[in-house]
Amino acid sequence: MTTATVGRRPGRPDEAVGGVVPREVVSPSTVAEVAEVMRAAAADRLTVVPAGGRSKTSWAAPPSSCDLLLDTSRLDRVVEHVAGDLVVVAEAGVRLADLQAQLGAAGQLLGLDPPEPGATLGGIVSANASGPRRLRYGTARDLLIGATVVLGDGTVASAGGKVVKNVAGYDLGKLYTGAHGTLGVVVSTTWRLHPVPVARRAVVLDLPAASAAGPLAVRLSRSTLTPSAVELVGTAGGAGQLLVLFESIAESVAAQASAAVTLLGGGSEVEELPATFGRRPGSPDDVLLRLAYLPTALPEVLAALPHGTAVTASAATGVAYAALASSDAVDALPALRAALARHDGTAVLLRAPEPVRGRLDHWGPVGDALDLMRRVKERFDPERRMSPGRFVGGL
Repeated sequence: MTTATVGRRPGRPDEAVGGVVPREVVSPSTVAEVAEVMRAAAADRLTVVPAGGRSKTSWAAPPSSCDLLLDTSRLDRVVEHVAGDLVVVAEAGVRLADLQAQLGAAGQLLGLDPPEPGATLGGIVSANASGPRRLRYGTARDLLIGATVVLGDGTVASAGGKVVKNVAGYDLGKLYTGAHGTLGVVVSTTWRLHPVPVARRAVVLDLPAASAAGPLAVRLSRSTLTPSAVELVGTAGGAGQLLVLFESIAESVAAQASAAVTLLGGGSEVEELPATFGRRPGSPDDVLLRLAYLPTALPEVLAALPHGTAVTASAATGVAYAALASSDAVDALPALRAALARHDGTAVLLRAPEPVRGRLDHWGPVGDALDLMRRVKERFDPERRMSPGRFVGGL
């Protein structure tokens, strides 16, 4: 008996990935055990799908096969926190909320705030998930400075390190960010940290038309103000509310909030964020999309959505989330993608009710990068056993 076989059990329906029930599930607890599992899977030519907190398994297309679900949730150790260098090394199964609590005790934070409960570091990297504060801190691609992965044949590979500026070389972490487990298993991550801001203040402005957030966000971007987030909550064709968040020292947030009220032509200053801050719009009955587009195109993006669609938008970064009514989605999604293309935009399916999901194209048009992505896939997973079919173009 080996680690590759001990603890393997049949998959359950509630562990399905995109509706595909894994034939078996295994939960290794060390990098060495992950490598052993992967070598055994390679010997048996099994398809493997990694998963951690399973908060974003619907963000990629359903796998064409899942012989083995590799559960990374037992890789849950914070390996090293070098507070003086603002760096932390943590395994892929560490939950973001747990890491933030540990870092917070030292007055530091990881500048990622995707709202999905139970999200793990490996899942955030694999899905490239982000939240409102991406305006200030960037995304996983910006904060991940090192990664260790296990390839489909069991090879353990590491890149980057514990300093922000590393020597030149292939940036493995960026390649695996957003790859949805199609190139291998992320097992350890190294992150750049930031100090916890000592003060916070937000300006909240009600908008009769949500589309007005577009020019206001442009006005903020062209000013000397440095908000952490500029968030719109509203409906397409309807009203909205814009929240501009400042985080710094007390004197700075007070001065910036006051200046923002003047710049925006109104608004109320608050210190407590609403409970809905950063949440995705809609309900599980809706079709949830992630939209990306030129930041100046927010009014046109809202106009392209069906009237009344619930929307949240990071208005200064060109990222929005839209909850289409399931009854509208099949017809509305192709038209929306055509409209977004005029603004260098995309619409990716994140979640859909079971009856609708199979009728929707998950990724939409791929563009001219597909050939390059195929060659990368061929290099890292030549047998196409890692999360087959999950990525764009059926990779």
